Amino acid sequence: MIGERSAIWKEEEYSYPAAYGFIPFIVSYVHEDNRIRPAMLVVPGGAYRYASPYEGNLPALEFYRAGYNVFVLVYTVNQLEELEAPLGRQPLRDISRAVRIIRAHSARCHVDPQKIAVCGFSAGGHLCASLCVHYGDIKDPDPAYDEVSNRPDAAVLCYPVITSGKYANQESFRALLGEEPEEAELAYMSLENHVTADTPPCFLWQTATDSSVPVENSYLFAEACRKAGVPYAHHVFSDGIHGMSVATLEWLDKESEELYTLDQIRLLAEAVTTGKTPCPLEKGEELIREFALDGGKRERWTPEVKERLRGLLDEVGIWTELAEKWLARELALK
Repeated sequence: MIGERSAIWKEEEYSYPAAYGFIPFIVSYVHEDNRIRPAMLVVPGGAYRYASPYEGNLPALEFYRAGYNVFVLVYTVNQLEELEAPLGRQPLRDISRAVRIIRAHSARCHVDPQKIAVCGFSAGGHLCASLCVHYGDIKDPDPAYDEVSNRPDAAVLCYPVITSGKYANQESFRALLGEEPEEAELAYMSLENHVTADTPPCFLWQTATDSSVPVENSYLFAEACRKAGVPYAHHVFSDGIHGMSVATLEWLDKESEELYTLDQIRLLAEAVTTGKTPCPLEKGEELIREFALDGGKRERWTPEVKERLRGLLDEVGIWTELAEKWLARELALK
């Protein structure tokens, strides 16, 4: 079944100041043949400010066609710095609970509980990598789920945010930790310094010309994996922009776009425009325009940029095939 939505928290378990009725959830892309399959949890990016619709449905369909039972995580984000509500470790708790849910209900989901991978993009890559290195730190408030392992069996990290140091994507860390983060929290979220031999196998890819998240981020994590003896693959493509998702014509032309990843933004925009937040009403209108929540269309690129990207798809678009072959080998070892 494709499109089934399930909240990952009960109302009494979840609290975030800027949620305004939002509760994180997963959307399933599960085959109906009852075969036991590996699972993939897809985690969109968006600088921890939103969950990108271009990095949810399309990657989910790609891994679904490759034989996985797939789940897209719509996690907590921090869109409005005016609300002074840094996320802290809430997204990490979200992804930890999502993996535990999939593993705990693996029989019902027709999933092999020893073959659960995660695939994250940009800030979603940071979230997946955070779970890979910090899974042992995350306790679940539900004792039954806390007994279930939250460790992924493999991770695919797509142009990931990794470091809070010299090559940091500052926007992501502001949303995560606020304007004046504690040094200890910055260090905790600089993931290249926390890789150990127990970190799951990781596949990383990025483009050398990424101007939003410097390519050094993936190099730092790959090198940390190498030093720790963690199985990994690392691919750097010669050209391309940040946020290329599956890098297909379907992505370029915005086909198969699903907006469920923007549910928290929609609820926040409603709260702003109805005066339920301290933000000015114009901010709500700005959110509606920025994310086309009124059904309008927004062009992401000029025709010139779009034509350039079209010429890059043959190179960058092979990442999915490379990742699927790598995953098949690594998960076969489980």
